[in-house]
Amino acid sequence: MDMRGEQRIPAPREVVWRALNDPEILKLCIPGCQELVKSSDTQMSAKVVLKVGPVSARFEGAVTLSDLDPPNSYRISGEGQGGMAGFAKGEAIVRLEVDGEGTILRYEVEAQVGGKLAQLGARLIDATAKQMSGAFFKRFAQEIVARRDGRQGDAPASSTVSGMASTATPPATPSHGAFSAAPPGPQASSGGMRLAGLCVVAASLVASAYFLSGSLVSEPSGRIGTSPDFVGAVILILTASLGYLFGRLQGVASTVVTIRQEAG
Repeated sequence: MDMRGEQRIPAPREVVWRALNDPEILKLCIPGCQELVKSSDTQMSAKVVLKVGPVSARFEGAVTLSDLDPPNSYRISGEGQGGMAGFAKGEAIVRLEVDGEGTILRYEVEAQVGGKLAQLGARLIDATAKQMSGAFFKRFAQEIVARRDGRQGDAPASSTVSGMASTATPPATPSHGAFSAAPPGPQASSGGMRLAGLCVVAASLVASAYFLSGSLVSEPSGRIGTSPDFVGAVILILTASLGYLFGRLQGVASTVVTIRQEAG
């Protein structure tokens, strides 16, 4: 999968950079995220709990940051494992550019998925990724605006992904039932983790995912604008989760494929 796109956030670049380094914000915004753990200044791991219909499970993923140039850009690579059922790995280059009083987040992504995850089909992965990505960015925008205005967000990201992005174009309904993230567990201590852009990898690799079709959040100071192909850069970890969960529902053989999707 090769993708590029952008996301506008109604906040100064320095504020956005700090938010991308804030484990509390990231944990609140990533559906199903239970833990973020720093292993070094440039590496971290995460645990998420996801549910597809009656099936739920816990999955793990890891990301590494390099070429850090705060608050301008960085390179992020990651890998997620869902057991024998599937995996995802890839790399993204992320840049933050000043846009008046707001910030444009630009990204370029290359990713690969394999195992039973690769057998799910683009439509199913696309639909799920849209829901999860929409939920993430809606919450991320709310958190930045809330903290800018000196108030805390009201609640963590809803455990149910379906319906979160109410203004987005409705995606195709997954054939195996509603997709949701299991309720997040107790807050895990992150020890002041500083990992710029986790939120983007967290989406870069969701997915083998393709296009976020438009969750928009309007605020007095600006508007969150989303390019229609911005699903590639938010939740690597969740890709593996999808592979494992759907893989258990489908008894298909394990293969590896590379998905390429040009923004249009």
